[in-house]
Amino acid sequence: MKFYKHFYFYLFLPVFMFLTGCAPDHIYRSNYDSCIFTTDESCEVHSIQTHHQGKVSEYQLNFVEIDDQGQIRDRKQMQALLDQIYNTTAFDNVLIYVFVHGWHHNAAPGDSDITGFKENLRKLSLIEYQYSQATDHRPRKVIGIYVGWRGESIDFPALRYTTFWDRKSTAEDVGYLGISELLLKLEEITNVKNTQPPKFKSRLVVIGHSFGGAVVYSATSQILANRFINSKPGKNYVGTVQGFGDLVVLLNPAFEATQFSPLYDLAQSRCSYLDSKRPRLAILTSETDYATKYAFWAGRIFSTLLETHNTVEREECKGKRKLILDEGEADRNTVGHFKPLLTHTLTLADANNVKQNTATDQSPIFWNQQQQEKSQQYGQTILTHLEKTAARNPYLNIQVSQEIMDGHNDIFGDNLMAFIRMLIVSTTND
Repeated sequence: MKFYKHFYFYLFLPVFMFLTGCAPDHIYRSNYDSCIFTTDESCEVHSIQTHHQGKVSEYQLNFVEIDDQGQIRDRKQMQALLDQIYNTTAFDNVLIYVFVHGWHHNAAPGDSDITGFKENLRKLSLIEYQYSQATDHRPRKVIGIYVGWRGESIDFPALRYTTFWDRKSTAEDVGYLGISELLLKLEEITNVKNTQPPKFKSRLVVIGHSFGGAVVYSATSQILANRFINSKPGKNYVGTVQGFGDLVVLLNPAFEATQFSPLYDLAQSRCSYLDSKRPRLAILTSETDYATKYAFWAGRIFSTLLETHNTVEREECKGKRKLILDEGEADRNTVGHFKPLLTHTLTLADANNVKQNTATDQSPIFWNQQQQEKSQQYGQTILTHLEKTAARNPYLNIQVSQEIMDGHNDIFGDNLMAFIRMLIVSTTND
């Protein structure tokens, strides 16, 4: 009898642990009224918030939440956000900054990604103010949108890392379904606003981290490819490449290199980008991001066991650009850890040779001064071209040194954020 009691105990213990360890599956920001953040009002349940009101660092922080099936949890939440932006754009130009979090994060109050995002919004607002003073125009209102999805399905520590396949699949659903509508509506707002005076433009920037990078890429990759081909009427003019919004940034993204390969090939088919005015996609991966380097690779080993892979050879621009693509390795490795598709490195400058430029000082010339096989310094970072792509190719796949981004979750460090803000400003200055 004692044996059976112990047998059932150990049989149901894992089930009990699994059920009690499930992460919450509900909406966190259930109040859709606008809230002004103060020392007395934390606005924790509000999906629309204003921070630092009346100061030069003022910004809006908004939330849109998506469920495991890729559906908007409550369309009233999204509509409240859109209405708030419509009201803002009636009087001001805007810089809309969308952030999609990754694995093990969500929209819960106190999430570390929300904290880092808020600080970045504050600094971006200060840059907008500085630029407005230098150019004598009203600063754009900075509108941050934090897209929350269930990046963690199990809270039990011992089982958290077993959710790789589950969360990867969910990220793809979120990208293909709910978030696409949101992003396209946000882009529509900025496009309509930019048909009106004054000339200084409203802008849209989208950033995704980890599986959030997979979300963003799933939502935008086909749009990027379509707009690359249709950059000009007639499809036979090699000119400025159109992107999605104004800039897409992926930080330590968790998706296969095979997914990026078609876009890379498409960009390589053009032999020069003399008229390219700005980057359209920037992928930044830390060299010490072992989650996407080893854990992702291990997870993909089992997923690809029964698949067939070939070796693909590409040759563009009369043999000047050659690519040998091992499909098996590309299918098992993330885009940022597959060397054949890397285009740049980002390293820390020597401490004795640091430039004190602000984002507004150098960003207008940063993109135009690119040269193949050359390095560019911005502040404390150096961007080095790896000689695989043409200068000003709008799609950057950058390996980032440990000193700038150390590991999978180190995405809000000062040097990295300064570089990203420079990319943002380089795409938003007119």
